[in-house]
Amino acid sequence: MYADVLREDLPILDLTGGEPVLVAAAPQAEAPGGGRGGAGQDPAGEAQASLRRLRASDAGDVLRAFAPGTGMERQGSVGSPREAERYVAALLEPDSNRHPWAVVLQDRLVGLVCVNADAANRSGWFWYWMASETRGRGWTSRAAAAVANWALTALELERLELGHRVDNPASGGVARAAGFIREGTERAKFPIDGRRIDVATYGRLATDPWPGLAGLAFSEEA
Repeated sequence: MYADVLREDLPILDLTGGEPVLVAAAPQAEAPGGGRGGAGQDPAGEAQASLRRLRASDAGDVLRAFAPGTGMERQGSVGSPREAERYVAALLEPDSNRHPWAVVLQDRLVGLVCVNADAANRSGWFWYWMASETRGRGWTSRAAAAVANWALTALELERLELGHRVDNPASGGVARAAGFIREGTERAKFPIDGRRIDVATYGRLATDPWPGLAGLAFSEEA
């Protein structure tokens, strides 16, 4: 399953807002679980996002993120408080293979990064989204880098995979900034708006170099 499609009734990946592709020479990404202490401020004084575990109480923020006109319609059907509660509850099911991290600004959810782990194969499907009002700040890339680093160490996974529509290059920018390497193209994978769209596939191995991009801080124990 790939971008813009539901996998196990959950969104996979489609970032409709632009994120810069950040490239750095030295692999000095933030260590998994590091950076305790919540959102700080950048040198310009702007509040910074951080990462924490998803909570049931985040349903209201999820509903706001899926409001009409936000470009989130292909991420899932979340059009009512009840649907938002079900969306979050599915991610938080006990004994689930899902590991959802909320991107928060002053403890308000503004995005989500998740790993659907396959313990038997020591791999995981990786996906993320960002609310429309907080796109374009680089937080999606930094959140993806931090969670990918964590998944390959704390979960002891050996491979992460993701996919995105080729007509959505911003998603590829986030993937590359988070250390993923493009592996191929699935041609004419999905029919969307009357035409078939290719899907770009990416992977990241535990043995690949870590990205030079510093990940967002974890505001609670990872």
